[in-house]
Amino acid sequence: MRGWWARAFGNRGERRAARYLRGLGYTIIARQHTNRYGEVDLIARDGDCLVFVEVKTRKSTAAGHPAEAVDRTKQGQLTRVALAYLKQHGLLNARSRFDVIAIIWPEAGRTPELQHFQNAFPPVGTGQMFS
Repeated sequence: MRGWWARAFGNRGERRAARYLRGLGYTIIARQHTNRYGEVDLIARDGDCLVFVEVKTRKSTAAGHPAEAVDRTKQGQLTRVALAYLKQHGLLNARSRFDVIAIIWPEAGRTPELQHFQNAFPPVGTGQMFS
C-alpha cells in the first residue's frame, strides 16, 4: 500500500480503534497528535491514566502481525512524542502507558479482527524521566 490509499486505510483503522476504546469507557483526547518528535495515533484517558495508543492496520498477516511493526525504534519515537506531550501539558506526574491496537481488516465490509495490547511496552530511552 502506498500514498493516499494507505493513509485512508490507516485512518479507517484509527477510527475503528477509537470507537473500540470509547466502548471500553476510555475518553479520546486527541487523534494523530503530532509534535517535533513524530506522531502518536491516539491519546486517551483510561480512568486516571493517560494512554498513548499506536494503531497498526493491515489487510493480512502475510508480512507479519501488525503489532510487530511497533519495534524498538518506533517505541523510542513514541516515547519521545509522549514525553513532549506530557511536558507541554504539565502532566509529568500523571500515570501513563503505551498501548498497541493491531487490526487485521482483510476486505471492505468484513468485520476486522482487533487485538488490544495494554501496557504493550515500557518507555524506551536513556537520560529521561522514564529511565
